[in-house]
Amino acid sequence: MGLRANSRSSSRMTTRNATTSASRPVAFAAAVLIATLTGCGYHQVGAATHVPANVRVLAVPIFQSKVQAYHTETVFTEAVVRELNTRTKFRVLTASGDGTFAGSGANADATLRGTVMSETIAPLTFDSTSGQTSSYLVTVTAKVEMVSHDGAVLYRNDAFAWREQYQSTQDLSGFVQEDSAAVRRMAKDFSQALVSDMLESFK
Repeated sequence: MGLRANSRSSSRMTTRNATTSASRPVAFAAAVLIATLTGCGYHQVGAATHVPANVRVLAVPIFQSKVQAYHTETVFTEAVVRELNTRTKFRVLTASGDGTFAGSGANADATLRGTVMSETIAPLTFDSTSGQTSSYLVTVTAKVEMVSHDGAVLYRNDAFAWREQYQSTQDLSGFVQEDSAAVRRMAKDFSQALVSDMLESFK
């Protein structure tokens, strides 16, 4: 009797150990998946509840640029404004061509200013058959600051760095045309990364 009881007990222990061992990879994989999803930096609409509650109206003047070769600051600013409208609860005031705001920029609770410090677009890969460029590596560094109407700095990143690879068979001059599809894709991706960085900072 004692031997059979020990055998049954041993069998149960073996089953539990096997179940526990089998569940460990599943639990580990789930943990990795959760960490991956939460680390992506994407936020749904309303994530700006982490912004100080008194900041409701945000002025966004056209970004400045220290880059002479490319003129993408206007496209980048427009993309940032669209991203803020999509993912935050701000009422965004945008500047017209002469730098004035629709409505009154003086009534904004805060102002977001950006300066493109550097921008490089370099051929990355080539088509061995045609010899043409098949992809470009785009790197942008920007200084961005969000300041409330009373002068308090709400967000600041003096060296926001963004890098992305794009497939294209156009030559460099065609790739960086101000109104090209490539530049619009660049602006969209840049704005998503920047707004994610801002929202993360308010957590």
